[in-house]
Amino acid sequence: MKYLVVLAFAAIVASLASALFFMMRNGRNDKSTGNRMAKALAVRVGLSIALFLCILIAWQLGYIQPTGLPATAR
Repeated sequence: MKYLVVLAFAAIVASLASALFFMMRNGRNDKSTGNRMAKALAVRVGLSIALFLCILIAWQLGYIQPTGLPATAR
């Protein structure tokens, strides 16, 4: 599970970097560069949502356990 999270996070960062690259290349006012940047950002959002859902499913199936402060009644 750790490797899946690290791989997904690396893909999210790579997609964000490619969007930055397309944004910086937009000096020629080329319409296709803006479209490519928008697609890269859409991929980043999709990957982020997929990672979040995978973490929730893994928690529900018992593959991962939450850690941290115990919940106590006050």
